[in-house]
Amino acid sequence: MADIEDNDLKYRVALDADEMADLIAKYWHDVWQYALFLTRREHLAEDIAQDTFVRAMRAIDAYRGDGPVKNWLFRIARNTAFNYRKSAFWRKVTLVGLIPDANGAASAENEYWRNELANEVWAAVWDLPGKYREPIVLFAHYEWSYSEIAGLLGIAEGTVKSRLYRGRAMLAERMKGEENDGQPDHG
Repeated sequence: MADIEDNDLKYRVALDADEMADLIAKYWHDVWQYALFLTRREHLAEDIAQDTFVRAMRAIDAYRGDGPVKNWLFRIARNTAFNYRKSAFWRKVTLVGLIPDANGAASAENEYWRNELANEVWAAVWDLPGKYREPIVLFAHYEWSYSEIAGLLGIAEGTVKSRLYRGRAMLAERMKGEENDGQPDHG
């Protein structure tokens, strides 16, 4: 398979090595990055991504094409990450920065400030409770729809909308608080 499409995997019971390599090549980065969002640890994200594809290969017969392959892989990655969290090796860690790619050329100073702002925003996202953080990451970074997020998280679309609204409000409050840090309070 030169390029795996969702329908190519529908009702498959096994994948050969080339097909699995194509699946990994197409989705590795997204699965790894999502695992990083969930765990905040690069080496754990690597382990989870590997486990995700091993599990996907073993359970390819469970994929029925009722949604994109990427969503199915994210569901496996999410469950794998939660299993890791339950393990004895899970520890609280510091934020690993994730800076989005630059669009177009910018001066070194503008690039620096853009990166600083991105780091501040992602740091604020990391500080959110998980039930608000995860929908924001899926919506803002991966551009998933409400229904896709609801399906992955196993909650109603209305709950997704509510969590996005509350999460954004928390982010706005935190960013406003950071903006006022070091400023005298005149209120």
